[in-house]
Amino acid sequence: MNTKEMMLAELKARNPGRSLPQKFYTDPDFYRLDLETIFYRDWLFAGHECEIKAPGDYFTMQIGDYPVIVLRGADGAIRALHNSCRHRGSRICAAPSGRVKRLVCPYHQWTYDLAGGLIRTRHMDAAIDKTEFGLKPAHCESVCGYIFVCVAPVAPSFEPFRAQANRYLSPHNMANVKIAFESTIVENGNWKLVWENNRECYHCAGNHPELCRTFPEKPTISGVDGVASDQEIQAHWDRWEAAGLPSVFLLSDSGQFRTSRVPLVGDAVSYTMSGRAAVARPLSDSVSESSIGSLLLFHYPSTWNHVLGDHAVSFQVLPLGPTQTQLRTKWLVHKEAVEGKDYAIEDLTHVWLATNDQDRRVVEENQIGIRSPAYEPGPYAPTHEDGVRQFVDWYCRTMQRGLGGAQASISRVA
Repeated sequence: MNTKEMMLAELKARNPGRSLPQKFYTDPDFYRLDLETIFYRDWLFAGHECEIKAPGDYFTMQIGDYPVIVLRGADGAIRALHNSCRHRGSRICAAPSGRVKRLVCPYHQWTYDLAGGLIRTRHMDAAIDKTEFGLKPAHCESVCGYIFVCVAPVAPSFEPFRAQANRYLSPHNMANVKIAFESTIVENGNWKLVWENNRECYHCAGNHPELCRTFPEKPTISGVDGVASDQEIQAHWDRWEAAGLPSVFLLSDSGQFRTSRVPLVGDAVSYTMSGRAAVARPLSDSVSESSIGSLLLFHYPSTWNHVLGDHAVSFQVLPLGPTQTQLRTKWLVHKEAVEGKDYAIEDLTHVWLATNDQDRRVVEENQIGIRSPAYEPGPYAPTHEDGVRQFVDWYCRTMQRGLGGAQASISRVA
């Protein structure tokens, strides 16, 4: 039995009410199937438009074996290009970010314009048809300042997510923000454990004293089935929907992405130790009321987000190996907010820096325990871990469909 057949057999035999068998969290061949079936086929959150404001601005990302450049072209358009020179394959941009007039391979100086077109081949111009050797494009789409890329030859339709994200994010003016701070950590755990930990707050009381000052521990916040019956959340939705601010829980038909606005604890208005706003200038002049709570947005497999009245926090998940995952967190504020006047970095970042580090330890201990020969899948708590079950069910359906060859609606790279 090959690895694909083995995984399909495990998926078909699994108990839906329990965690996954050990191989899904530890096995290098199962991890390779995760990359090939999900990360190499689907839309992944890359970053924010405000990070590449001017022509030539770029940032890089590593998607499994694929190095990618995301940049703004001379025409102002945002593109994603495979970060591999068409001469002998060298990576062109090694820095995490920067600004260039042209893309020049450091190995032999093959030179490309900001759209990826080949414009110079040192000592080879007469022998090369430059139109045949431009940098290969990857799919690239944006919604409300959030950039997504897909490295597949064909990509799923972005339109369902665009429609839902645009509805919920547009009032927050996310196209006019800046990065106030960012943090990158590596968690020694499988990427699915990082997501499973995110999708429940069953662990919060025992692990997140800072976060629990403002973020409700109740299971309906992270779950799916009971959220509409929670009277406090329903009242919050009713209030803000009536005010024209999209708030109700909305889960996509595929289960891949979700939006919902939730109240914070008591009279808290932001993720700070005091519960007071971290930024004096609101993200949006049209949403200046501070008690809107937090808009929660996730898109499997690569991002979850919190958008409040005063700032937003984006989280990017990228697997580095079978038991290693990168988590990059960015704090976004209004582009005209001034550090030291409108906000202090310590106050803005304290809660999530502490929470991320606590989650890192939780995930790493989880991974160590799962490696044990004594490990076997355990049962999910019916309400507290409803969100975990929803994520794992999405993962299993996606893997079964992908390994079985089912096709989704697609668009080709231009």
